[in-house]
Amino acid sequence: MSNIASTGGTQSMRRALALLRVLAQHQEEGIDLQGVMAATGLERSTAHRLLSSLLEEQFAERDARTRRYRLGVDSMQLGFAALRRTPLLDALRPFAQKLARLSGDTVFLVIRQGDYALCLLREAGSFPVKVFTIDQGERRLLGVGAGGLALMAALPDEEIAALYARHTAGYAQIGVSSAALMKAVKQTRAAGYSEIVDTITPGVSGVGAAFRVSELTWVAFSFGAISSRLDAPRRAQMGALLRAECQAWAQDYLG
Repeated sequence: MSNIASTGGTQSMRRALALLRVLAQHQEEGIDLQGVMAATGLERSTAHRLLSSLLEEQFAERDARTRRYRLGVDSMQLGFAALRRTPLLDALRPFAQKLARLSGDTVFLVIRQGDYALCLLREAGSFPVKVFTIDQGERRLLGVGAGGLALMAALPDEEIAALYARHTAGYAQIGVSSAALMKAVKQTRAAGYSEIVDTITPGVSGVGAAFRVSELTWVAFSFGAISSRLDAPRRAQMGALLRAECQAWAQDYLG
């Protein structure tokens, strides 16, 4: 009987974790019960029971008007706590230091957080003129900055369009149109790395590359430098270097 109970408990836990992943993937717009059932393959009664438990424990929340579910405050607190120190971050820190040594430029590590890119690390290179365009713990809309653009390029076009629609005012405030964003996304996909030139901070350019570190999680590294140092030939050189280094690191990390 204990084995059956253990198996049942494990199954329920796996189902709840799968459900949390689905909620995380739909955090911005939310997802209704039918969507949860379709995404998880759970029967209606099982999905409803698990969602009710998550609501009670504040790991999920439900919009009374739209009847859509999202992650709750306790799920977010766990995520924030994990970001402070994780095996992944511990593994990425020496890689960031290596990239700073190879390039001599400032290296930024960002992680996708819903519609945003959150800066987890910043490592200064040896070049005398330092570029600190974003602080650790600061976040920007996806598509803004070399790392954020690299992360956005990994998304399907329809998801990018929906994201832009949700934040039209935010993108307009920094002078980024939907057409310009999609053009940059297509260029990033074609090259395998992103490029920005004087788009956020005048006189500052960057290149970025994104890669997956888990089923749900994408991160991106980027180099930032004054534009005279990161001219077109060097952007191509450093972009190719960054892409190759990130691909090798991800392959080794994921096995």
